[in-house]
Amino acid sequence: MYKKIVVPIDLSHQERIDSMIAAAKVLAAGGKAVLVHVVEDIPAFVAAQIPEDVVKDTQSSAETRLKEVAAASGLDAEIDVRHGHAANTILDIAEEKGADCIVIASHKPHWEDYLIGSTAARVVRHAKCAVHVLR
Repeated sequence: MYKKIVVPIDLSHQERIDSMIAAAKVLAAGGKAVLVHVVEDIPAFVAAQIPEDVVKDTQSSAETRLKEVAAASGLDAEIDVRHGHAANTILDIAEEKGADCIVIASHKPHWEDYLIGSTAARVVRHAKCAVHVLR
């Protein structure tokens, strides 16, 4: 159905991963998936207090975990882990990779989401391709 699907995965929400992978497998029948994890930037005043290897380990462990998810599911997927603002980075990756669909999980909005918006809501509003939202 789709040729290239971006699947942003928040590794702190393990309960959503299986449903996102299942949806991506159906929607990408014959296509390719890109599993994405975005590590939020740490403010400079905090980063100065954190050993550099801790930040590198965070990225490395995220890549390892995404590879395990792809292997366990049998999904033919590229792995992309980056630092930045989640919604903006997801949108940048989708555009760079030429994605024609993004599969993203959303949660029931909390009061703060109405003020600043959730990552999924921002992706839906600004994506240049189809977005499949899972709840």
